[in-house]
Amino acid sequence: MGKLTSWFKRRPTNLSDSGQGGTNESLPPAHLAQKRQLLSKMKILPSRMKTNQATGGKPLYRRIWFWAGLGVGGGIVAFIYGISLIDRTLPNQSELNAVLREQTLTIKAADGSILQQQGEATREQLKLEQIPDNLKKAFIASEDRRFKQHNGVDPQGIVRASLNNLRSQGVVEGGSTITQQLTRILFLKQEQTIWRKLKEVRLAQKMEHELTKDQILERYLNLVYLGSGAYGVADAAWVYFSKSPDQLSLAEMATIAGLAPAPSLYAPDKNPEAAIRRRNLVLQRMQEDGVVTPEQRQTAAQEPLTLKSSLPKRVQVESPYFTSYIQKELPKYVSSNVLKSGGLVVETTLNPTWQKVGEEAVAKTLRNQGRWENFKQAAMVAIDPRNGEIKAMVGGKDFGKNQFNRVTQAQRQPGSTFKGFVYATAIASGKSPYDTYEDAPLVVDGYEPKNYGKNFHGSMNMRDALTRSINIIAVKVLIDVGFAPTIKLAHDMGIKSELKPTYSLALGSNEVNLLELTSAYGCFATLGLHTEPHGITRILNRQGKVIWSANFKSQRAVDADSAAIMTWMLRNVVEAGTGGAAQLDNRPVAGKTGTSDEARDLWFIGYIPQMVTGVWLGNDNNRPTDGSSSSAAYTWHEFMEKAVEGMPVEKFPKRPKLEGRKGTIKAQAVKPKQLLNRSISADEDSVEESSRNSNSEDSDSSRRRRSRRSYSQEDQQSSDYTPRRRRRDRSEESTSSNSSSESSTSRRRSRRVESDSSPPRRTRRSSSPDNSSGSSGSSGSSSPQPSWRDRLRPSN
Repeated sequence: MGKLTSWFKRRPTNLSDSGQGGTNESLPPAHLAQKRQLLSKMKILPSRMKTNQATGGKPLYRRIWFWAGLGVGGGIVAFIYGISLIDRTLPNQSELNAVLREQTLTIKAADGSILQQQGEATREQLKLEQIPDNLKKAFIASEDRRFKQHNGVDPQGIVRASLNNLRSQGVVEGGSTITQQLTRILFLKQEQTIWRKLKEVRLAQKMEHELTKDQILERYLNLVYLGSGAYGVADAAWVYFSKSPDQLSLAEMATIAGLAPAPSLYAPDKNPEAAIRRRNLVLQRMQEDGVVTPEQRQTAAQEPLTLKSSLPKRVQVESPYFTSYIQKELPKYVSSNVLKSGGLVVETTLNPTWQKVGEEAVAKTLRNQGRWENFKQAAMVAIDPRNGEIKAMVGGKDFGKNQFNRVTQAQRQPGSTFKGFVYATAIASGKSPYDTYEDAPLVVDGYEPKNYGKNFHGSMNMRDALTRSINIIAVKVLIDVGFAPTIKLAHDMGIKSELKPTYSLALGSNEVNLLELTSAYGCFATLGLHTEPHGITRILNRQGKVIWSANFKSQRAVDADSAAIMTWMLRNVVEAGTGGAAQLDNRPVAGKTGTSDEARDLWFIGYIPQMVTGVWLGNDNNRPTDGSSSSAAYTWHEFMEKAVEGMPVEKFPKRPKLEGRKGTIKAQAVKPKQLLNRSISADEDSVEESSRNSNSEDSDSSRRRRSRRSYSQEDQQSSDYTPRRRRRDRSEESTSSNSSSESSTSRRRSRRVESDSSPPRRTRRSSSPDNSSGSSGSSGSSSPQPSWRDRLRPSN
């Protein structure tokens, strides 16, 4: 082969250049074929020789370095894919700022104090600077000695922990850093799997990139579980030693820091010997790290373990009626998924000082007046009418025994408090408060309202009729302005319950709750503007970011002049009428009393320019009471007298001019089918005879209604005294009161719907006879002498 190659080097590659002057075509065919074959071998053989020299004679796929390179490259690709796969399962970067555990709910008052916490919540969170330096270093020495050096994961710590555990033949040290533990607390479950560990490592690296070391340490010290219901160092200091963190000794700090790996194993109240051994180990590590001197370590190690156990702070819920109301309101503002994941902080409108005053006022009334006047429950709510914020809420006597909130859940007849909406509609339609009506017997479509004391007062203007709570005039005003305008105005002002167009509407026969009634009266204080009542100002997520904030806009419910005139009229109710017990020294008050049938519900809704407060007294089973609405006004006074301390005195607007006023509401007068200006109670027999001459269908209907009333009366005497059945009976009676065929039973119905015909058996204050659809009125007669029970009643 070498000779052949050298020969071709000597020979010209192109025979045309050989000097012989010939061409390839001049060669014989056999020689030409041989030349081409040799040239082909000359090109191929050198390339093969080079390949064999480079590979040692073996192909690439049989070489180790080829497979090693392929393995490394594949590993890198797999690693990158695995990291991306893990990252897809981790929280977003924005969520790494979380400061609360999942499944927790914290409800705060307006001043930032905590009302209630649910779930694995830290009762007392501290800023890092509030935590003693030795306590911070005790945790670092115990849990993560290279906390300041690593980037979320500490390989040296893992190796050291593994060697120590092998040497001790047990788990004495963990390899997880403080950052890893924090990610596990906030985002991961506690299952022991490789996948969870990989996510923990990746999360720790991301968290180190997102937060500073101080932020990580602060969150950890506030969230780490330390046993006995204590989350965080502040809770642990209180639970085990009844101290704040800055009051702990060095030995106590080491004891708390030693709890983190296994709170149940090292709990000092359950296993004191293990707790001491763990404490001394933490002290030893603190000495090794130069945090304490050998003398300090020795002194702390010799200190006896002295416990003074306490329950975690704020286990008892503050203002439970209000907080339960807040929890029911939350779904209105955040989605179910957000609620399910938890970690929310709810900032509310509650004023803790006013709440305490309200609870004391309600308790005092139940303790004193409740015993003598035969009512066992009470409710109160205070609202800032300018923005709708609920400042205090007392839903009953004892939340522990009965969680029924009588502010928001109890539907009761408002009695004469509803007259405020009737007269407001009349004023807004253009009527003057000095327009007069005749207080005289009245029967309209078979319905006969009665005044307290069954007497009449002749001609009387609307202002005086409201002041003295005259029932008959309230019905006549309702007839003049109409059902529809009155109901619409009440709804615009804040009443949400259904209101039926019946004549007894004027006297409060339609049931409402205390919250909506109080909120509606707030429109008078704000010159006709209504803002939705609410208890939440902001909702924050786990990262402390606001996900919802209150932005309730005021809506015009009634014109400003009409509202101001109504306030002027309602002030007279307090100054010279049924609400006298609510007067405050040197501060104007407006409001209205109300009492339902047989004094089952006792009301007072009153306001000053800055606050409107409503009070209800009664019984859950709807039994009659022996009280009057002046007891509710007195409770209002007890609360407001203390709540307004330090509050500037504001005056109500002056009464607008009455001359030349034009209405902003169009009246839609009711046209009764039958209107009698005389009483039919005295000659009931003749009325019954007339009723029998009516058509058979009406007679059958009347008999059926009489049967229902008879059943109701029997039911009242039975032991099964349920409010639902009473409300059903009253609803049936009020619905059927427009039918003229019921004239034969009008006296009995008026006694049931208008309890002013049967005044309370005993009254605490005879100066305040409230003339309502329940039992309010103004008899004009002399005040009765107090009974022996009244004379023996305690004053406080």
